[in-house]
Amino acid sequence: MKKEFDTTRKLYTLCILVEDIPGVLSQVARLFSRKGYNIESIVSGATDRPGITRISIEILGDELMIDQIAAQCRKLLPVQAVKILDEETCIRQENAFVKVRAARREERDEVIQLVNIFHAKVIDVDKEALTIYTFGNPAKVKALIRMLEDFGIMEIAKTGTIAIERGSHTIYDINKLREEYDYGKNVL
Repeated sequence: MKKEFDTTRKLYTLCILVEDIPGVLSQVARLFSRKGYNIESIVSGATDRPGITRISIEILGDELMIDQIAAQCRKLLPVQAVKILDEETCIRQENAFVKVRAARREERDEVIQLVNIFHAKVIDVDKEALTIYTFGNPAKVKALIRMLEDFGIMEIAKTGTIAIERGSHTIYDINKLREEYDYGKNVL
């Protein structure tokens, strides 16, 4: 029976657990490049398991595309697990530092009021500028940055988006047979 795929493009987050070895992030990113897929955001970091790194990749695409790239990721030797999350089933957050011009006291006061509304923080104050730290869903971060543009943004440093599935499900859940992940990896 052939599976029907939704061809509507939307944002997906692909969470990948990999062995913590040199070059693994590059290996995963090259796979996307070879397939001609554009990565919107990529973040890697430690997990609760020693020697395992979690990579979160955001990609704009359709269901067929995301299923294909997930299947290709599973074939990579250092990959332990792959899980596809979409916007409705996960919590997505990003961090940003935004340096804004604020030479006059009135400007600084306005920026501070705006920062408070967005539940962000001023983390550095200078006579010419304020540096703001914000975190939250990407839409919130983008909205704050848009509001700060009126003051003159000097610099932005943002992380990519990290994501985790809502509820009690985890990436460690056995949602496919372990043999599928290992197929061909031990045949060398």
